[in-house]
This record gives sequence, structure tokens and C-alpha cells, in this order.
Amino acid sequence: MKFTKFLSLILIILTIAIVLFLFKLFRAPSDIQTPTQLHPVVENYQDELIEQAKAKGIDIIITDDFRTIEVQDSLYKRGRTTEGNIVTNVKGGNSYHNYGLAIDFALKLNNGDVIWDLSYDGNNNGEADWMEVVEIAKELGFEWGGDWKSFKDYPHLQMDFGLSIWELKRGKRPEISYE
Repeated sequence: MKFTKFLSLILIILTIAIVLFLFKLFRAPSDIQTPTQLHPVVENYQDELIEQAKAKGIDIIITDDFRTIEVQDSLYKRGRTTEGNIVTNVKGGNSYHNYGLAIDFALKLNNGDVIWDLSYDGNNNGEADWMEVVEIAKELGFEWGGDWKSFKDYPHLQMDFGLSIWELKRGKRPEISYE
């Protein structure tokens, strides 16, 4: 009888220890500093993208880059609990924007208007300006949200440096290096 109680106590202690271990393993630490601006390498390639597009006669504007977790949460609410269309499928902390590793772009017309038109050919070369910008971005090392299987995010470009959101949440950051 005493041995059975002893084994039960050991099993309870082991179960608690495993639960605590798993909780610690999968919970993002709260003391990790999140970035507050666009990563310098991403910023460098963003500037290069703007210059290379301009050389092809295409003006682009960066409509978003680093985004706080609070702003991301606000965007996530659009079309769900607040008015507007759904613009993102991820809550704060789950976007590469939150780690300064993503930008969004749009085309800027000569009259100053900003458009998100995937077929517009403003430089009149027979190719969609949008896709020309995407091609340049990919050559620079950006991943394009338009290639995603589920939620197509056509303005979105990111550099994840091989890091997952899970790793970023736990404090892993890309090295600062220019290739």
C-alpha cells in the first residue's frame, strides 16, 4: 500500500515536471526585446529595390515596413471585429514585419497616386510593372507573398534569413551582414 502511494506521488511529480518543461519550451519568453525598426540588411535591399525599379522607369513606394505587435493586432482585427477588409491572417508577433524583416510596396504614378495593380504597365515595355518589381526583389533575396499557397499577399516582401517565427519569438535574430 505504501509503495503504491509512493509510486503515485512520483508519477504526479513527474507529470508536473513534464508539463512545466513543455510550457517553458513552447512559451515565448516575455523578457525578449523585439526589434523597433527595419533590419539594416532589409533596409539596404529595400533601397536597392527602389533604385533598380526606378532605373526601369518604375516608381514604387514602401507602404509598410517594421510594424509593432500592437499595430499588427489592430490590422488583424480588420474585417473580423472592426470594420474593413481582412488584410492579414496573422496576429501580433507572428508577422515578419514585427521583427523588421518585411516590407510592403505599391506602385506610384507620375501624378502621385498610389496603386496596387498587378497588370499596370506604366513604363510601356509590355510587362506588368508589379511583376518587374517582384522579379527585382527576388533577385535581391526577398521572398514574395504572392508566391504563398494560401493567403496571397501581393505587396509583401520579406527576408527571413532562414529563421522561423518560432525562433524569432524566442530571441533569435539574423546576423547583420551584407552579401
